[in-house]
Amino acid sequence: MTTSIIMKAPVYRASTALALTFTFALLQGCATGPDANPADPLEPFNRTVFKLNEGLDRVLVKPAATLYRDATPAPLRRGVSNFFGNIADVRSLVNNVLQFKPKEAADTLFRVTTNTFWGLGGLFDVASDLEIPRHSQDFGRTLGHWGIAAGPYVVLPVLGPSTVRDSAGLLVDSKVDLLGRVENIPARNVLLSGRAVNLRANLLGVEDVLEQAALDKYSFSREIYLRRHLRRNSGFNFSSDNGASPSADTAPEERFDLPEVVPEAAPGAGATAEPAAPAK
Repeated sequence: MTTSIIMKAPVYRASTALALTFTFALLQGCATGPDANPADPLEPFNRTVFKLNEGLDRVLVKPAATLYRDATPAPLRRGVSNFFGNIADVRSLVNNVLQFKPKEAADTLFRVTTNTFWGLGGLFDVASDLEIPRHSQDFGRTLGHWGIAAGPYVVLPVLGPSTVRDSAGLLVDSKVDLLGRVENIPARNVLLSGRAVNLRANLLGVEDVLEQAALDKYSFSREIYLRRHLRRNSGFNFSSDNGASPSADTAPEERFDLPEVVPEAAPGAGATAEPAAPAK
């Protein structure tokens, strides 16, 4: 199962994303065929990367995540997820400001300060208890807010599903990643690895849906990602000239989506949620 996993330092991640973005632009013409999915003209290349990611996940990431889940009490795992969620809120704060969303930026600022000072550095999600909403954002969506098309679907090595625009957005997001600013290299590597393992552990319960529902895991994963991406980026097409993606006003009940994390480890989550069923 391909997951969006961060395993390297932000500089490496960003440089890889930039290089891949240009590579995808060059490959698009040769990868597109008469039967190609308009949203996925790089499918042959993407399938190769998907298989490589699956192999890496099978032999390294999933075993580490399973060990972490089995050896760590649920309250502690929840605290770890809260901690990394608080760090991600800093990125969201910057992008809400860049999108000129004052209310969302104010909410996010209150979340960060509340959880940092009253939640012991973010280990406790006090902000959610106070009903301060989370407005998750990244620079890929900021670029979309500015009118830049998402471009084709791509599968990044290690990082998993993305689009050309969001791959480029990693460059800016890496600049506000607080973990990347930790000067002690061993400590930084431990934090980055811990974030990756925690994220993968949160997805262990979700992969059963993929294993049981899909004859072609690649196509199923792509469909989930593109529909989720569409919901989170209302108003854009995956290609600016072919209109291949579903319209932004598609009814919510007609969209298939999976939870971002399993509820027990989700920051502020208090109830069990199930994946939405596909529209009939």
